[in-house]
Parts: sequence; structure tokens; C-alpha cells
Amino acid sequence: MNRPMDVPDQDDVPETDAVIEGGLEWMERTQSDKGSWEGDYGGPLFLLPLYVFTCYLVDEMPDEEICSEIERYLRNHQNQDGGWGLHVEAHSYVYTSVLNYVAMRLLGVEASDPDLKRCRQWFLPRGGAARAPQWGKFGLALLGLIPWKGVMPVPPELWLLPKGAPVYPGRLWCHARMVYLPMSWLCGVKPTPEADPLLDEIRTEITRRPIEDIDWESAASKTAPEDINTPLTSTYRVVNKVLQFYERHAIDSVRQRALDFALDQIRQEDENTSYICIGPINKLLNTLCWHYARPDGPEVQAHIERMPDYLWHADDGVKMQGYNNSELWDTAFAVQSIAATDREDEFSEMLQSAFDYIEANQVLEEVPEREEYFRERSTGGWPFSNREHGWPISDCTAEGLKASLMLEDQVDTPLPEWRREEAVEQILEMQNPDGGWPTYEKIRAPEWIEVLNPSEVFYDIMVDYSFVECTSASLQALAAFRDRHPDYAPDRIDAAIDRGRDYILDDQRADGSWKGSWGICFTYGTWFGVWGLRAAGLDADHEAIQHACDFLESKQMDDGGWGEHSDSCVEKEYVSTDEGQAVMTSWALLALAKGGRRDSEAVRRGTAFLRDRQKEDGTWPDEHIAGVFNGTCAIHYDNYLKIFPVWALSVCR
Repeated sequence: MNRPMDVPDQDDVPETDAVIEGGLEWMERTQSDKGSWEGDYGGPLFLLPLYVFTCYLVDEMPDEEICSEIERYLRNHQNQDGGWGLHVEAHSYVYTSVLNYVAMRLLGVEASDPDLKRCRQWFLPRGGAARAPQWGKFGLALLGLIPWKGVMPVPPELWLLPKGAPVYPGRLWCHARMVYLPMSWLCGVKPTPEADPLLDEIRTEITRRPIEDIDWESAASKTAPEDINTPLTSTYRVVNKVLQFYERHAIDSVRQRALDFALDQIRQEDENTSYICIGPINKLLNTLCWHYARPDGPEVQAHIERMPDYLWHADDGVKMQGYNNSELWDTAFAVQSIAATDREDEFSEMLQSAFDYIEANQVLEEVPEREEYFRERSTGGWPFSNREHGWPISDCTAEGLKASLMLEDQVDTPLPEWRREEAVEQILEMQNPDGGWPTYEKIRAPEWIEVLNPSEVFYDIMVDYSFVECTSASLQALAAFRDRHPDYAPDRIDAAIDRGRDYILDDQRADGSWKGSWGICFTYGTWFGVWGLRAAGLDADHEAIQHACDFLESKQMDDGGWGEHSDSCVEKEYVSTDEGQAVMTSWALLALAKGGRRDSEAVRRGTAFLRDRQKEDGTWPDEHIAGVFNGTCAIHYDNYLKIFPVWALSVCR
């Protein structure tokens, strides 16, 4: 029987209810004792080798079982051509191929191993170690596999520049800042491991020519074409020449003063984060700084004790995650998903436990002397992972606040009003001058500083820009708070919402989409764009919202789903997967429903796709990676498959 295209099939409702029930039960049985949802936040393939390097250098290699599982993970994600990608779905990079080759050798794999032979056959014709980008050469220099003059220098003296200078390191986006901070200390010290027969063997295996025959100072700025996503600018090449000259003539007393300053900054980061650190790279580099600065001090042991926080034991082996965990982020989304089902009473225990985790992980104390250590307000915010980590993020704070507000009538003791207000103040203080919201900190440096990005692999890493996702989440949280507390700072909140709305409108692309920066890519960004505009007060029939809905409907696949490949992030144009993906279909459905198209044929087909894709045990099958960071590196959010299909089906039911 033919159906009108704008009328949902009411016969699908019982089936949808059963799918939602199965999804809720999956969420219930995977909730941790802490009330959170723990999950796999892996995918990048440049993290684990540096973990192995660090363990090797501090003489704290993992036990045999973990080493075996790390090796198994690396073998599972070696590409057919013999190389390794930047992430598990990427083409091979010289950067990650050389690093993972070295890691496998340090784990005890012989050079004659067939997989390692294939790897050498891939990376040596492309220049091997001499053509890895800066971060790759830096890791190799730490092991003494290449000379330090083969690394584009990051002198610690940069920290002695005037703090008002646009290029002052304290103005960088915090993740870049916290990587280049220990990198600068190590570049200043240039540590070299003791003589080691294994390292001597590896050194001869990773370059096409004998190491002494390579002009390493020239090679420092040369990178294999396969690795270049952000070419070095002519400006940076000039800067690099200046820094190389400086390295040959550095003044000992000035260098020591710079090293002391950098090490004090490292100390404060370690103490502020309980030695977890903001992310895995600076965590490992900080460990090495203390290993060389104070080998018998307590800092090294404190770091070693927290290193397992970053490991995840999965079906494909042991991997290193992109953060110590994603528990707060996932738990806040899970709460909103469950709330959308209107079945809170049936799952009250699960929600109470989730609220307890959210409540326990709001940051309630400021960082000591925060201005001296380039930190902004912390009180009231929520981190991506947990309070111990201690770095609040705008959208994590927003999602934590939204989830708390949703549960105020469902939990024994709601979040106190003063803590809600602290969260609002945290959000308000983080709004950028352009009206949007950044991740961790208001923009500090001019955007032109991106010409000094030396990574070649990542883009947009120098500045904490405004993002549609962070802006949308912040608008939603402010609007939800305003509904419940209309007398608290109404003028400031209204003004912030208006500015945020204008930012999202200005950020919309000509085709109606928004480019996401933390999920893949236009599907993710467009979901946030639509929800942000609705939270800011625009009606569903607003031109911008309908244009976004038209864009999404144009990308629906023949199977009824939506699927977008991580190549979208690199090419900055929509790239479809071969078949629909449950997570991306859910994002599209959430956007279409909020855009007033809940009863459309596109939504009917999309919900049918989600229902049909669910397995008998209530789970959805594994699929393409859905997260991304810094424009090029995809990352896995294990819990998204639990959360978003239930949320989308509930909203569209």
C-alpha cells in the first residue's frame, strides 16, 4: 500500500519501541560501577609507539602479556602495503610506519619478521626516517636513532620571549602548547641514550643510507609527500633556518634559565592533573623530562603509575587512547539519550548512577597561580574525562550541565544551584570575541600564527578557534539553564546566546552544512548547527535550518542511512561511505527532527535503517570511525553506537 511521504507509519511504533528497549538494556548492562560508560577512545597510530619508546627509555617496559597485546594491535592495523596510517582507517604514512616499526623491534620482534620486512619495503623507498615529519623525527631522536640536528628545533628560549608577543608559546592552543612545552625542554637538553646494541641495529634499518652520510640539518624540514596534510609555509622555513642557527650558538646561561622555566611549567601541569596530563603525548614527554632532569625523583614514578590510564584492552589488542578516557562526555550524552525515551522511571537506578558520576566530576577548585601557568577559569566546568584530569572544556561543561538539569526531578539530590551558576559562569567566560565558543580557552593568538604550524600532519592546531559544536552545546546549556533560572544574569545570558546564534549563522556553508571539527564531519557539524540555532530561538522553518535539512536529505543513501568517511575532514568536502552508518544516521535524524521534518519520508527511511541494523542482543554492529581531531586524525568513540541510535529513534518515534 502506498503511503503519503510526509506521514509516518504508525505500525512501526511497536517495533521501534522494541529496538529502543534493546538499546536501553545494552546501555544498562555496560554501565560501570562508577555510573559512567567506559569505552574505546583509540584509533590514532602515532601514540602507542611513543608509549613503547618512553617505557623503553625509563626501563619500565610493560609485562609480557601487555607487550604481546600491543604487538597484536599493531599487526591488526598494519596496512596491506606494509605501512601504518595516521589512524586505523588512513593510508600509510612514513611517520607512523617508521615509529611503529621501531616500536615492534623494541617489543622483541626480529627484523626478519615478514610484517616488518614489508614495512621496510614500503617506507625506505620513501626516504625512511629522514623523511618523517617533525614529530616523527623527534621521537626517533629521543632514542638516539637520528641526531638531534635532524629535528626542526623548538628551543626552550621561546618561553623567555615577552608574554605579549603574538608568537609567545603561552598563547598557543593548549594541546599544542602542552606538547611543545616538554618538547622544547628535551630539544634544549638533547638527551642521548646509553649505547644499546638493539638501537644500533634499528638505526641501520630505518634509513636508506648510512646515518653519517645524511645531511640531517637539511633533512630536518623534508617530509615524504604521503605525510603532508599541512605543508610548511615559506615563513616557517625561514623561521626554522633562524632557529637552527640559534641552536648552534645558544648561550648556556640563557638556555639554563629557559630550561628551568619550562620545567616549572611542566611540574605545574603534572600536579594540576595528578600526573595524567592534558593528553597522551605531553604525558609521555613530561615523563621523559623528569627522567632526565631528576631520575631519582618522585615525579618519574608518579608518571609511571598513571601511564596505564591511557591504555585500553580491546578485542583487537591493547591500544593507547587519545585521552585518559571519554567518560564524562559519553555519560552526559547517555543521560540525554535515556531522557529522550520518556522512560526515566523504568531506568531510574541507571540514571541516578550516571548523575552521581557527573556530579562527582565537576571541577570545584581553581588551579593555583593559574595566570602564571596560562590557565583560565576551572571552577564549575566539566572535563572530557574526569575531575582528576582537571581541564574543563566548553562543550563538556555544557553537556554536563544539560544532563544535570534534565535529571533534577529524577535524582535524590539535584545539582545545587550554586554549582549550576558556576557552570554558567564558566561557559560565559569562555565565549570568543567572534561570538562562538572554543574548546578549552578563549582565543589568545592571531589566526595568522597558523603559518608557523610545524607539524605538517595536523591543521588548525595553533589557536583555540570557535567551533560550531562547542558553540551549539554552549547555547543549548545556556538556554536550558535560562528556562529554569530566568532571574540569573538574564542580560548576559541573552546577549551571549544572540552572539552565539550569529556565529553559527555566519559559519554555515553555502550548501547548508556546517563542518564539524570533532566528529565526522558535515553530518556531525550540521546536527550541532541545527540544534544550536533552535536553542537560540530560531523556528524550525527558518531558512538556515531548512537549508541544512535539505543538505542532509541530499546525502541520504539508498539503504536509508547516512554514512560519511573520515576523508571528508581532509578533503573538506562530503565523502560518503559505501553504506549507511548507525551513528551518522542518528545525527542526521536528530537534526531533521529538530528541523521540523520528523514526519518526513527521509526520517521514516532513516529510522527503518536503524531498526533493521540492530542485532538480536540489542547492539549495533561495529562500523566506520566517527570521531576526529585536528582535521586529519580519526578517533573511535565506542559508546556512540550505544547512545545515538536510541536517542534518534526516541526523538523520531
